[in-house]
Amino acid sequence: MKILGISCFYHDSAAALVIDGNIVAAAQEERFTRVKHDSSFPARASEYCLKAAGITAAELDHVVFYEKPLIKFDRLLETYLAYAPVGISQFIQAVPVWLKEKLWIPDIIEKELAYKGNILFVPHHESHAASAFYPSPFTHAAFLTMDGVGEWDTASYGIGHGNQIEILASERFPHSLGLLYSAFTYYCGFRVNSGEYKLMGLAPYGTPVHAQKILDELIDLKDDGSFRLNMKYFAYCYGLRMVNARFERLFGGPARQPESTLEQRHMDIAASIQKVTEEVMLRMARHVRKVTGLENLCLAGGVALNCVGNGKILAEGIFRNLWIQPASGDAGGALGAALAVWYRYCAGKRHVNSDRDSQKASLLGPSYTDEEIEAFLKNNRVSYKKAAHAELPVLVADLIAKGNVVGWFQGPMEFGPRALGSRSILGDSRDPQMQSKMNLKIKYRESFRPFAPSVMADKAREWFDLNAESPYMLLVAPVRESQRFPDVGDNKAQGLARLAVRRSRIPAVTHVDYSARVQTVRRQDNQMYYDLINAFDRKTGCPVVINTSFNVRGEPLVCSPQDAYACFMRTEMDYLVIGSFILDKKEQKALPRDSSWQKQFKLD
Repeated sequence: MKILGISCFYHDSAAALVIDGNIVAAAQEERFTRVKHDSSFPARASEYCLKAAGITAAELDHVVFYEKPLIKFDRLLETYLAYAPVGISQFIQAVPVWLKEKLWIPDIIEKELAYKGNILFVPHHESHAASAFYPSPFTHAAFLTMDGVGEWDTASYGIGHGNQIEILASERFPHSLGLLYSAFTYYCGFRVNSGEYKLMGLAPYGTPVHAQKILDELIDLKDDGSFRLNMKYFAYCYGLRMVNARFERLFGGPARQPESTLEQRHMDIAASIQKVTEEVMLRMARHVRKVTGLENLCLAGGVALNCVGNGKILAEGIFRNLWIQPASGDAGGALGAALAVWYRYCAGKRHVNSDRDSQKASLLGPSYTDEEIEAFLKNNRVSYKKAAHAELPVLVADLIAKGNVVGWFQGPMEFGPRALGSRSILGDSRDPQMQSKMNLKIKYRESFRPFAPSVMADKAREWFDLNAESPYMLLVAPVRESQRFPDVGDNKAQGLARLAVRRSRIPAVTHVDYSARVQTVRRQDNQMYYDLINAFDRKTGCPVVINTSFNVRGEPLVCSPQDAYACFMRTEMDYLVIGSFILDKKEQKALPRDSSWQKQFKLD
């Protein structure tokens, strides 16, 4: 039974292929089009999934869409009517798009895929719930989904058992934890649906002085985690802005302009909404545990990418075990929809391995052979050296230990927003200058942004206060006291000046609040990457390396050898290790200053 899941037309379009319950392939469209958060129909992602299985669209049994467009359109119409005549300009802009495209999903699928078979639809939050529970290592678990909004629901919880899921309750639009967080993302000058992680990274530089104001004025939060927003402060129901003038007056000024200077008040606001978000997540989790009585919790939806909140749920011990869908946002909805059809519509049997999930380390994207990589290098006259596969981990560990920044391109591409050791940029976590160097010279992004550590799973607890594995970089945990430096003088620094303070033996991945967004690496999940970290540990006594996504600001994660080489050459990375080949920046010819290199390397 071959089922292709599709998500698109909002943000992070994706396709996922499931055959007899086995996750065969999954990828976001942005990786192929090179348009970050691409929302268009995932034609190229679908093409990849079919190619990975060696089938054509005609061989599919079902194509399934991750939400129900007619119900979503109903919500839009009701919302516009409720606020009319305010918002009429947005209404005029939105309706033609729906009438021309979004209400014609079956026709679009048939045309784009040349497919004439069965087309199904799964509700948005059921897709999230399915993506959370079915790949998890649990036979029986509670699930909690939280995001901006699907059709009407903005959060839901329920129970998964065997091959069935049941949603017990949900929160409804316009009351949304995801949209609340996005409102503050917008107010602090970051882009909605992509800048939320920047707000989370900024929060530790501030003090949550506005948290009580948020609870008093913006959100009526109940003990069970249910809430109502005070909509007089928000504009997202009727306008193109997330907040209105009343919101701006409440927080002492207009929304920050993108790229303008970050002030301490922005850091305090970020800290405040982060604290409130964590409190909502904790209350929701406590209520779900109380209602279901279950020890296992699965999370999905965009809010589940708030790894600080996830870490708080884990640390409080509300549930014994926690599993988070690595593609928690809309991209993961494609996978969830396909799985929901297999288990619920087709009554497929579910086989659970309690020691390992069925997500396959989320390495579900395209991979390239050494022959394909070498052909690209030779055709473009790129200077390289070839190393034996078994020697690569030791050679690269030595390069990193010497202070080099290395682009690492190995095996299948990751599905989801995080680089997990397949399309990564790596550095020495012990180097106090490495965070600044990689932010400013490699990633070309804000200096305050933290980097994540990859650590051997069997040594993670020696370095972090983490009582579970975190294979998908979705849990934040404190650096262990034994690895910290005492009396670092934080009381003398404020705001971004705190970046200069060296806090631990691994300063490049230790955030200003002594936290880190940890990725634990098992050898059985990613042998080459584990061996690299192990070799670095043997050389330095430290089993922790910096792992950040292989891309520059504003671009998606690299997908192909062409993408990787172009990114390598346009940044100040020192080496690129791609398959069995090592490229030294000093030996490369410079790319043209104009865009002609794009044609040269055929990035399409």
